[in-house]
This record gives sequence, structure tokens and C-alpha cells, in this order.
Amino acid sequence: MPVYRAPVDDYKFLLHELFEVEKQSDLPRFADLSADTIDDILTNAGKFCEQVLQPLNQSGDEEGCHFENGVVRTPKGFAEAYKQYYEAGWGGLGAPEEVGGSNLPPVITMAVAEMQASANHSLSMYPWLTSAAYSALYATGTPWMREHVVPKMVSGEWSGTMCLSEPHCGTDLRLMKTRAVEQPDGSYRMTGTKIFISGGDHDLADNIIHMVIAKILDENGRAANDLSAVNFFMVPKYVVSEDGRMGARNGVATGGIEKKMGIKGNATCVLNFDDAVAWRLGPKPAAAKAGEKAPASAGMAGMFAMMNAARIGVGLQGVAAAEVAYQNGLNYALTRRVGRALDGAHEPDQPADLEIVHPDVRRMLLHCRAFVEGARALALWTSINIAIASSSRSERETAALLVDLMTPVIKAFFTDMGFEAANFAMQCYGGHGYIRDNGVEQFVRDARINQIYEGANGVQAIDLVGRKLARKNGAAPIALLSLIGNWLGKNDSEDLAAFTKPVRRGLDTLQQATMWLAQHGLQKPNDAGAAAMDYLRLMGIVVVGWMWAQMAKLALAKSAAREGNTSIYDAKLNCARYWMERMMPECAMLYERIQAGSDTIMAFEPTVN
Repeated sequence: MPVYRAPVDDYKFLLHELFEVEKQSDLPRFADLSADTIDDILTNAGKFCEQVLQPLNQSGDEEGCHFENGVVRTPKGFAEAYKQYYEAGWGGLGAPEEVGGSNLPPVITMAVAEMQASANHSLSMYPWLTSAAYSALYATGTPWMREHVVPKMVSGEWSGTMCLSEPHCGTDLRLMKTRAVEQPDGSYRMTGTKIFISGGDHDLADNIIHMVIAKILDENGRAANDLSAVNFFMVPKYVVSEDGRMGARNGVATGGIEKKMGIKGNATCVLNFDDAVAWRLGPKPAAAKAGEKAPASAGMAGMFAMMNAARIGVGLQGVAAAEVAYQNGLNYALTRRVGRALDGAHEPDQPADLEIVHPDVRRMLLHCRAFVEGARALALWTSINIAIASSSRSERETAALLVDLMTPVIKAFFTDMGFEAANFAMQCYGGHGYIRDNGVEQFVRDARINQIYEGANGVQAIDLVGRKLARKNGAAPIALLSLIGNWLGKNDSEDLAAFTKPVRRGLDTLQQATMWLAQHGLQKPNDAGAAAMDYLRLMGIVVVGWMWAQMAKLALAKSAAREGNTSIYDAKLNCARYWMERMMPECAMLYERIQAGSDTIMAFEPTVN
């Protein structure tokens, strides 16, 4: 039976000691964040995840969702757990108070979301997607939607989805075929098909509010083959009147549920929109002037905001997958006996030593832990920057740039490393890891989707290299490189040399790689494309390394002062050393690959033998 223990202590270390969030009271929604409040939320969220969500994870995977006679049923126990989740108030942690939420900042909601995903990836996705949907609706919807629809989503009475992909297109929105036609009353009628819709239909809520992108037809019945025609809509499963009453079934039908590799407890649906009533979100754009390109829909800003938040959330799912997989790999290594330690028997009175004595097993487990705790720190640092970007602080513009830069890194690097960690944990089990009864193979299957949905990782890398680096004349990478460089300059001491020198080498390599891309990317775009994944990983390693250098500084100071439980700080220092010794050396190799360019890759002839 798989195990899970919420990482409450690590979150306390990060929030109270490393980032000292109680001192950030000037930030939006931080004013009431006392240490006691934070600890109470973390402790109770951890208990809920351990006691309610986690016990349903393996059984939900075994049973999966059912689709019969057009009706989707979730696995046994999911509906009851979903109800408990909302009754306890977890669904509205980050929602404004005026719609029934607790108005807590992302630094808290991220922590709780990670625990939920570790405990039960499939079940946690239903409220997670609802939160993304109601946040977008609150930002772009009309007053009646904010007053009557959003509160029902916050309470869990209604749920929400994101409907983006179609059978023939995903990333390239220009190719969409789903159409919307304006009606005399200002509403729209939508027709088309969307696929891969997580939580697209289920038996957990009374209504489902679909957030859909579609093209608006012009007066000639055509849609432009560019993003100017793409708009953002609210399309409920059951039609909703402006006073919030739920009416007749809308023209949204479930065409089926996918038979998937993982996250089997989440209903991934095909949705068919057949003359469905839809409401356009955001103000209507002004008409284009003669000879000019039509302006993009204002509501699309809400869609992109929803997607960026979702990408950070998926990155956190990568951390969550690594955390629960690590815990189970460690648990197995501490109970399984196999062979003798290389330096002699550790327990001569036993027939064999525990698996944990073997260096390679420890390497895999330490790799997982160093990633999880370093990535968790980076995610929280980014969440604080999200708050700063919405504040009146002078550095708000820089914070916004850093969030924009880190979003594809968090999404892609975290999920690549999370899948790697899940595989390492399964490897610790040997052949038993390949057997379903032990549960660890589920973590591998569930983790794999994180690298694909909300924008595949290769797309994230292209976004980083092709858009984020050059935006505003390179302001974001300049800000990041300066920030890390300044910190290293202020902490150039012998005591910290084991942690600062590797980060300095990595930072110099990242700067060289950035300059290389700036020089070669415009002249030869395929060079940038071929380098994108290596560059993204390089940035991820360096920035997480910087997080580890900061944690090492804190741990050294706390250990020297003998403050608190020093074993926590000893473990932090060991993880930091691992990252410096085993991960930072990758930077030079990645830069060498970046400089290889694209000639060999593009010379590949895609023929079938």
C-alpha cells in the first residue's frame, strides 16, 4: 500500500525561515498571514490530504471513470471526498471574500495544491481546474457572472474546465475549427469539438462551467486564419440565467472519455458543442480600421492569464509527483533487504542488509529529494513575485518579468525532473515497482502527463527562447542574471564557497548561453529551436542552484547557532551539496550542446526504412 506524509515541516522552513512571509504584510492578501494561521492551514491541509484524498488514489486508478449512456461516473469515494473538500473550505482558499473565498495569496494556495496532487493527482484536478476557471471568469466575466456563477464554483456546487485542444490542433490556435456566431441578444451560439478536457463531465457537481476558446465568424460567415478571430467564452453544461438560476441542458454533449496511461480517476472527455449557448468574455474589441489587422479579443488576456497560472500549477504537480514517489522509494529502501553493503555487512545478524546501504539507491533518493526541496523553494519564490507584481512596490515590474520568465521553466523543468524522480523511485523497488499492487508504477504513469498538457515541454522551451528572452529588449533575463549575480557578490565568503562557486560557474555559463542565443537565434532560428530544451534545463538547474545556495546559507547559520532541530539543517546542507556536485556540472555539458547548433538535427531525413 503506497504511503504519503504531507511535507508540512519543509513548508514551514521555507515560509517562516527562508522567505519570512510574515514580514511581507504590505503585499496583497498577506496582511493576515500570521505564523499561527499559516501553520494551521498547512497542518489541516496535510491531514485532509493524508486521510481523505490519499486512500482513494490507488483505488481510483484501478477503477477509473465510467462512461455509460452518455453519463460519466467517477470512481467510488470520489464524490464523498469532493463534498468534504468543499465543505472544509479548501476550494476557495485563493478566491476573493466577496464570492465566498478566503482571499489567501498564491504562496499558501500553492502549498496546499502540491499536497493535494501528491495525495491524489486525479481527484485534485477537479477542484484545481475549477479554481483556474473561476479565477478567469472573475477577471473577465460580466457582473452577473461574478455575482451568481463564480460563488457557486467557489463553493463546489458547480465546477469548471478549460476547453482548448481540438482533434486536429492544440498549440496552434489559428487552426481551430470551433465557431461562435453572435445572436441578437448579445449571446453566441457555438459549434465544434474539443478534446482532452480534464473533468469535462462527471457526477461531482450540479453544473459544469466550460471556459472555451473559439473563433467568431464575421458577417460573411468566415473566420480569419489568425488570432484576431479567437475569443474566450463561458459555456455552461446547463444554461444559466442572469439571476443565477440553472435552466435547460445546453448543447454540450460528452462524446466519450479517453482510455489513458495515467490519471485514470479524472474524466478526460471529448466534448461536442452543438449550437450551444455561449457568452463572450471581456469587452468587445473595437472594429479594425481600414487596411489594419483586427485587434485581439480583450477576453483572451484572461485566457492567457489562466493558462500561465495553469502552467505553474502543472509544474507544481511535477514536484508533487516527485515528493510522493520519493517517499515510497525511501520507505521501500528502508524495509527491503538485498545484498551486503560494499564496505562490509551493516547488520551481520540479518540475512542481508537493507537496500538503503547501497550508494546507487541513495543517489537516486537524494536526487529526488534535492530536486523536490529546491524546486519547492523556487515555486514559492515565484509565488511571492506574483504578489509583488500586483503590489505598489517599486520592484513590481521586475517581479512581473521574473514570473513571466520562470513560468515555462517551472512548467517544463519541474515536470521533466518530476517524471525522472518517479522513475528513480520505481527503480528502487526493482521488479516489484513494475507490479501494480505496490502502487509506485502509478506515480510514473500519472507523472507523464505533466510533461504534455498545458503546453508540451518542447513548446515551453520555444516560448522561453523565442519570446521570453527577447521581450522588452531582454529585460527579464537581465534582471534574473543581475539578481543572482548580486546575491553571489554579497555572499562571497569562504564558508559559503562550496555553494556559491558552483552557482557562479553555472550563472556564467547561463549568461554565455543567453548571449549565444541572442547572436545566433535571429540569424538562424533553427539553432534556437535545437537549443531550446537544453537552455531551459540549464536555466532550471542554475536557478534551483541559487535557491539551494540561499538555503545552505540559512542552514549554516542556524546550525552554528544551534537553533531548533539541527537535523533539518544538516539535511538541507546535504541536499545543497548534492545539487552543487551532481547537477551544476551539467551546465557546461548543456552549453556545449547548445553551441552544436541545428545542422545535424535538420539534416535528419524522416524516412521509413
